[in-house]
Amino acid sequence: MDARDLLIDEHGRMHAAGVTGDKGTLAERTFGGLSDDQMRARPREDLNSLAWLMWHIARAEDIFANVILSARDQVLDDGWLARLKTPRRDFGIGMTKPEVADLTARVDVAALREYRDAVGRRTQEVIRGFGPPDCFGAKGELVAKAFTGRPRIGILGALLVTHSAMHMGEAQTVRTAGGFGSGI
Repeated sequence: MDARDLLIDEHGRMHAAGVTGDKGTLAERTFGGLSDDQMRARPREDLNSLAWLMWHIARAEDIFANVILSARDQVLDDGWLARLKTPRRDFGIGMTKPEVADLTARVDVAALREYRDAVGRRTQEVIRGFGPPDCFGAKGELVAKAFTGRPRIGILGALLVTHSAMHMGEAQTVRTAGGFGSGI
């Protein structure tokens, strides 16, 4: 297994079975088996909803993998704004509590699950298209410059895997606080 294959495998663990076919991923354990109401719940005001967390993870990956890394359109641009029922094109950094509550209430959870799967499939396609280990996409040099001194595979792992995993840890807190079980 080379670095690219490892990244594909690890990235797949951050997604639902709709991306990899694996029903035992961290994403399945985190977001699977929950109703729309559970996905929208904010057990405490200082916690994000599971729907918001899924939206944030998907948006960050869509922007990074497509716009920044590959210099291509986002998956979002394929008609997803209307399907998601939210006009937001950002990925939620700096949102206020009322903005989090608004997105949580308005987002179409089924469409959000489909969007996240579409982002994951596109990212897998992007990674598979990488050339030699030093050539990660159309804007690989820009990314390498932004993270000077770090190996590119580590940068990609951090942005495409670790970011998701950290927020899924946060989502486990929401599941527990909401009484929704651990997902295991």
